[in-house]
Amino acid sequence: MEGLASLKVPFQPPSSFSSRPRTWISPTQVNFCKRTSLFTFSIRAQMESIDGSAAVATSGESVTEALKIKEWEVGMFQDEVAASQGIRIRRRPPTGPPSHYVGPFQFRLQNEGNTPRNILEEIVWNKDTEVSHLKERRPLSELKKALANAPPARDFLGALRAANERTGLPGLIAEVKKASPSRGILREDFDPVEIAQAYEKGGAACLSVLTDQKYFKGSFENLEAIRNAGVKCPLLCKEFIIDAWQLYYARTKGADAVLLIAAVLPDLDIKYMIKICKLLGLTALVEVHDEKEFDRVLGIEGIELIGINNRNLETFEVDIGITKKLLEGERGKIIREKNIIMVGESGLFTPEHIAYVQEAGVKAVLVGESIVKQSDPGNGISNLFGKDISLG
Repeated sequence: MEGLASLKVPFQPPSSFSSRPRTWISPTQVNFCKRTSLFTFSIRAQMESIDGSAAVATSGESVTEALKIKEWEVGMFQDEVAASQGIRIRRRPPTGPPSHYVGPFQFRLQNEGNTPRNILEEIVWNKDTEVSHLKERRPLSELKKALANAPPARDFLGALRAANERTGLPGLIAEVKKASPSRGILREDFDPVEIAQAYEKGGAACLSVLTDQKYFKGSFENLEAIRNAGVKCPLLCKEFIIDAWQLYYARTKGADAVLLIAAVLPDLDIKYMIKICKLLGLTALVEVHDEKEFDRVLGIEGIELIGINNRNLETFEVDIGITKKLLEGERGKIIREKNIIMVGESGLFTPEHIAYVQEAGVKAVLVGESIVKQSDPGNGISNLFGKDISLG
């Protein structure tokens, strides 16, 4: 399960390279590649050789250089694959071609100005490096052993459905978040356990815990502390998932659910990660931002929970009308037929906002800023829904 090297689905390169000989990259070559994202690995496992550079190399130095070149070229092809699925977030690290690179001219041109184009892309590139270091310290074999001591996974979907039935309002996923790239520090006196307990007392069905440290001032220690404090609400690990290793890591820290972002992950990765989530007992919340992402996700088997993020990825502007737009017509019909729970995300601050997205078809909402900033987050929940939704 750790890789997709066994899948023999031929990769179709751009037309300008279709006349080149096709050979599979060997497992040895795959293992040499150092980039750690699942997408990178899955593409490398299927990637056809563009030229014979790796095959003809003889000395140790030339083999290393050839592999660096091949790795970089494969990374460039990732963008081609991603673009074909409407994925706007590139998955290659901010490095240029190897110093002696003399490959296809298109690649050299395409690499110019290779810097993150928006904040989400910057976060993903940083996460690539971060996860690479974490995997070196805690290999997957070690995480699998640690699963035996992980607390049992709780029913995230069931909690949302129960809250919706109990209150007649969308089930609340309350977010434990100290900061965000767009808003800065949201709460100076930030005690994750105290906030989580206030959310639970205030009627939250589930909690979302930010674990990214650099951009959101979160941590897996916060997630673990909340779980160990006896909070009964199922916990969503709010992380930027780019590698299957992160799913195992989240489960060992007590997560009951994880976030998968369609703007970052291609279909193959989402399908693969959904299967791993089911094996681990995790619920996958798959997040979409626009029609193309939504249609992609609706075509994937096993999807049970979809979040619509009303925030523009590039400008960070928010428009809750996006939720209504995406749930109109045929998509809404498919959602009902498949019994998928829809989650409204971002830009929800008032009872009117909640009523608007509920009318559009959501059965749950994920809210952070509007309640975490309140002196009493429990009262913040009552203000958000216009009534007390606690269990009493």
